[in-house]
Amino acid sequence: MLKRLATLLQDTQLSLFGPEPVAAPTVVVLPVATPRPDEDLSSAGLRRELSLGAQRVTYQLKRARRRSIGFVVGPEGLRVSAPRWVTQADIDRALLQKSDWILRKLLEQRERASQAQATRMVWADGAQLAYLGTQVQLQLTPAQPGVHWLEAEQVLAIGLPLSADEAQIRAAAQAWLQRRARAVFEPRCQHFAAALGVQMTKLQLSSARTRWGSASANGTIRLNWRLIHFTPAVIDYVVAHELAHLREMNHSPRFWAVVRSVLPDFEPARDRLREQAIRVE
Repeated sequence: MLKRLATLLQDTQLSLFGPEPVAAPTVVVLPVATPRPDEDLSSAGLRRELSLGAQRVTYQLKRARRRSIGFVVGPEGLRVSAPRWVTQADIDRALLQKSDWILRKLLEQRERASQAQATRMVWADGAQLAYLGTQVQLQLTPAQPGVHWLEAEQVLAIGLPLSADEAQIRAAAQAWLQRRARAVFEPRCQHFAAALGVQMTKLQLSSARTRWGSASANGTIRLNWRLIHFTPAVIDYVVAHELAHLREMNHSPRFWAVVRSVLPDFEPARDRLREQAIRVE
């Protein structure tokens, strides 16, 4: 039994979908009914509870056709995927062995959620908005239809009446931000693709709640449009990171060497992004 558990843990996949910030993590601390003995263990979404140190943690257990026990900590809390043949006792032991990692990641998620709530954007005339790492002011201009970027004044002029509600202002501003995101990201992708000797077949904008970007083996790059809030250095890091995956579909030392080949000093941008939750306004 112990040998089998050791093998499982050796292959354990520890994934943190992040930074993702939109809701407090499902860390409980609430009693959960014990599953009945006749429940189907192959079903998805079973809620379980376990003491990890001094804390009671609730997690979602999914039985799947896989060889290892996988842990994912995201905005929704802890999720565990396990082979159908693994006993609940095996799963509990695996969780206990990884308890330090799990509790640390749950705390990070809770802190990101608090940060996101504290910095929630208020969409109103005169509000401040982050654009390419600087703060710009939203200004409603009823006499001037459309959305206009007044760079000298650092003002985003939105042609809506002063009575416009938050949803209207948000929709107009975000539509402009998404257009700017594509205009900014596209040339950076072309630049780093040429530098890395890879081919990007398609650039797609993402509204993902849990990741800043992704890459597919077919050359599709997805970038979260909310990166437009960040400095060009952070945007370049995400672009280079995802394009580097077209050469190394992993996060091995070889992968980071590829990133470093085009961004020798990428660490500050990476650290900045890791500290920042995705703001879903």
